[in-house]
Amino acid sequence: MSLKIRPITHNSPAYALTITLRDRLLRRPLGLFFSEAQLAAEADEFHITAWEDDRLLGCLCLKPIDAFMLQMRQIAVVEERQGQGIGQQLIAFSEDFAKEHLYQKIILHARETALPFYKKLGYTAVGDPFIEVTLLHQAFEKKLTV
Repeated sequence: MSLKIRPITHNSPAYALTITLRDRLLRRPLGLFFSEAQLAAEADEFHITAWEDDRLLGCLCLKPIDAFMLQMRQIAVVEERQGQGIGQQLIAFSEDFAKEHLYQKIILHARETALPFYKKLGYTAVGDPFIEVTLLHQAFEKKLTV
């Protein structure tokens, strides 16, 4: 079985699956839930997904900040497949996707537990750690070379 990474459309059936995954892994453990307004605000974002056959294994969102910069957010990989390179492949695809669309930088807010992961992928810490959604985070950025 091979991993397929592809963008999906907001409000599609595949998008609904990403909401379920992100809710289970990222939101509910913190006592948070998506509001209709939060989901509607994702309409202008790029949604990147990882599939094995018809099974969603991972996803992330790329939010345009301006014509040159994206914010990567809501990165999630199913529990039993974490640590198997799916997140790395999602991010590599997202970086290529961003370059194809002429973006020059990706920024993100990483949870403290994910700092080594982003450093390994060439992201640079920016500023001081901060609290976001009740957890310690660090801002990161990566300049993309076209």
